[in-house]
Amino acid sequence: MKDILLFDLDGTLTEPKEGITKCVQYALAHFGIEVRDLNELMCFIGPPLIESFQMFYGFDKAKAEEATVKYRERYKDIGIFENGIYDGVIDLLKACKLAGKKLCLATSKPEVFAVRILEKYGMAEYFDEAVGSTLDGKINAKDQVINEAFRRLGIDEEKKAKVIMIGDRKHDILGAKKCGIESIGVRFGYAEAGELEEAGADYIVETMDELQRLCCSL
Repeated sequence: MKDILLFDLDGTLTEPKEGITKCVQYALAHFGIEVRDLNELMCFIGPPLIESFQMFYGFDKAKAEEATVKYRERYKDIGIFENGIYDGVIDLLKACKLAGKKLCLATSKPEVFAVRILEKYGMAEYFDEAVGSTLDGKINAKDQVINEAFRRLGIDEEKKAKVIMIGDRKHDILGAKKCGIESIGVRFGYAEAGELEEAGADYIVETMDELQRLCCSL
């Protein structure tokens, strides 16, 4: 039995494209980099920001940290709500709770922002705990987020068998593997073709309905 479900946020429960890409565009403009087509910035959805600025634009760590500060400058008041939840998310969360599951958010988005999004879209009441990254960078990578969730939920090595991570990108799957738990990859998010398979997701679902059935049956 999987009694504890860890959910990613962006691309798994919410459609975050507008807010994330516009804030990345804003941050890059600070460095004189003009990006007109927001689709070019969809690669920033999922991974930690500092990692993405380094990977996709060749920034060193200091420059990536500065870019992240600029990103958050716009995100904290504007970009945070330039999104919405996927159809069927509330039904999914309700069904999981009725099935006796404990739900925990596990996102690389800063926790202070993630909690506001859960509250804005009526999801907060279904979660027993919400864990995100920290603004100081001490908790950033997905495995760090998952380990913090373990700490808060009192999950030891024996209890890990009852936990599963649900997300749309390889970072969710690889983070779960690093922490010794199984994972579900969702195709309706932002994974590229073959990404979830290559990362080694234990289960892969195509739709929100399929995800609901799987989560309630595990």
